[in-house]
Amino acid sequence: MTPEPASAFPIRAARPQDVPGIATIWYEGWREAHLGHVPEALMRHRTWETFQRRSGERLEDVLVAEADGAVAGFVRLHHDEAEQVFVAPAFRGTSGVTGALMDAAEALLARRGVDNAFLVVNEANARARRFYEKRGWRFAAKVDYPVETEDGEMVIPILRYEKALHAPKTVS
Repeated sequence: MTPEPASAFPIRAARPQDVPGIATIWYEGWREAHLGHVPEALMRHRTWETFQRRSGERLEDVLVAEADGAVAGFVRLHHDEAEQVFVAPAFRGTSGVTGALMDAAEALLARRGVDNAFLVVNEANARARRFYEKRGWRFAAKVDYPVETEDGEMVIPILRYEKALHAPKTVS
């Protein structure tokens, strides 16, 4: 049996020193994917400062891809959801960063006992939707998705994708 090739981009647990890189990637990527596609009321809550603060929360649920010692992308998990998936523009497309992050996220969710994972994506984000579909994620429904703001919860329409995961088999 031939071992799987290692990713050119190490995937590891996030550390506090990763927060500035995560914040930058998340803020820029979120704005690119959502500007003009979510209610203006939500945009008012998605400031640089809120992304800086939120990037330091729940680091134990964040995996990062590293390139030359810097964060190239990240995925944040929450229960059975790949909650946030963002990659720096220089690493989108053919670099393999997003695929490596998703492989690691799916494997971790499976190890945690998740049989069916989900993620949500803005309907206007056709590039991300194509990527997920190529990786076996299937459109499940258009849903009203709750998002947290400083003023409380807000609900936005978004697309839900799902994928059946299979926990690795253990040999006794």
